[in-house]
Amino acid sequence: MERVWQELIDAGTGGDRRALGRLITRVENREPGWREAMKALYPRSGRARVVGITGAPGAGKSSLASRIAAILLGQGRRVGIVAVDPTSPFSGGALLGDRLRMFDVATAPGIFIRSMATRGTLGGLCQGARDVARILDAAGFDLVLIETVGAGQDEIEVVKAADLVLVVCVPGQGDAVQTLKAGIMEIADLFVVNKADREGADELVADIHSMLALRGERSREAPPVLRTCALSGEGVDLLVAALLERADRARSSGERAGARIREEILTLIEGELARAVRRRFAGGSRLEEAVKSIRDGESDPYSAAQAILETLEPER
Repeated sequence: MERVWQELIDAGTGGDRRALGRLITRVENREPGWREAMKALYPRSGRARVVGITGAPGAGKSSLASRIAAILLGQGRRVGIVAVDPTSPFSGGALLGDRLRMFDVATAPGIFIRSMATRGTLGGLCQGARDVARILDAAGFDLVLIETVGAGQDEIEVVKAADLVLVVCVPGQGDAVQTLKAGIMEIADLFVVNKADREGADELVADIHSMLALRGERSREAPPVLRTCALSGEGVDLLVAALLERADRARSSGERAGARIREEILTLIEGELARAVRRRFAGGSRLEEAVKSIRDGESDPYSAAQAILETLEPER
């Protein structure tokens, strides 16, 4: 491993926040040596609880994450937050909206917030978010919150990277129950009805309980449904207690460990294959011939892609 990577790893995991930020940036950008760096960091990880927070836009996920972090900091814990933001169409970077909404805790000792772009990944969660969570874990953070974009049912991707998934709902959104029906309820370990002081909170809680009963699943305990008001802090203490207890239970049972490792390996392979294909064919004669053939009406993208795939052989 290059000396600069080793220095960043030693400093970043030793408490240097600037070095930690640079380490994350270099890994996220896939700079040469990133893989070796992650290999070196992996044995140092495995202690932090990783919690996914998902739900529809406007549910108050960022405010709730900020409240949760404040309570954990008060307990003497170190908290990392990975805020997966939409990707800027101009720079390709994160829009940083979540970090602005977490301003109250952003500069507190013991917390590290990283906003990062989805970079077009389905589900609002990229492999980079997994990597950042692992780096924060190796740096000694006790709990890592991964807050997702809030893109609806595709948010099920978060379950592949977290020990525990928190689904945040809010009364007054006409599509809240429909969103749950679409599949997001299947990944929840905890449901939170946020902004519970609003009209319709009781009905939403009842709807969630009804849907859990209709699901008819007997293989695991039904997720609890808690009420919070992130702005006032009401109910967040109970949420944190339930969150820690269930995260510990999930880690000790190892129920998701195999599935998470399997999905991460497949995701890494897919990413490497995609980059290898682009390196091999982007701007090459075979691709340009396919483009010309399609523009001339002699072929179609599906046939062209199939033909190129059939020529692929593992690179030695």
